[in-house]
Amino acid sequence: MKIIAIGRNYIEHAKELNNPVPKEPMFFMKPETAIVRDNKPFFYPDFSRDVHYETEIVLKINRLGKNIETKFAHRYFDEIGLGIDFTARDLQQICKEKGKPWEIAKAFDGAAPISEFVYKKKYPDINQLSFSLELNGELVQEGNTKDMIFPFDELISYVSKFVTLKIGDLIFTGTPAGVGPVKIGDWLVGRIEDKVFFDFQVK
Repeated sequence: MKIIAIGRNYIEHAKELNNPVPKEPMFFMKPETAIVRDNKPFFYPDFSRDVHYETEIVLKINRLGKNIETKFAHRYFDEIGLGIDFTARDLQQICKEKGKPWEIAKAFDGAAPISEFVYKKKYPDINQLSFSLELNGELVQEGNTKDMIFPFDELISYVSKFVTLKIGDLIFTGTPAGVGPVKIGDWLVGRIEDKVFFDFQVK
């Protein structure tokens, strides 16, 4: 199982980090060791002093696929969930300045907490799905999938040109504006629509 994460898929988020708006999807990978399940705590790594949350809708791939056409991409996932792409922003900035890959800032152990998954048919239209994050009871991120630069089906089609998708693979689909730092003791609650999907602490 692999984790594919999409970067800069919401215009306002790209702007808040002073990044150009991409003309095609950009993605990076996280290893399975990045996953945290069942609302277990996120342990703040000792190699960073500036870890940021990035809340994202996550797709779970349900069949093997390569070079998937966009019009067929909806067949390749039945379930969605919510996750956080934790980012060591200080390390990421150093990587950017030196032209190095981002793995140490994005792919470290525990950097991908995920919620339970639910069937997408539960929602009338997953391309108009609201989601949010509360930090210590304060709303800090609020997004809607209608604002994605590249919708779910386009992401699946694009990624599958380069990487074969397998059953159980996860795709983090990008974060809206409002990202920010966490500290030890913080409590994070994520929702899709009005339902809580994750609820955990930073330790």
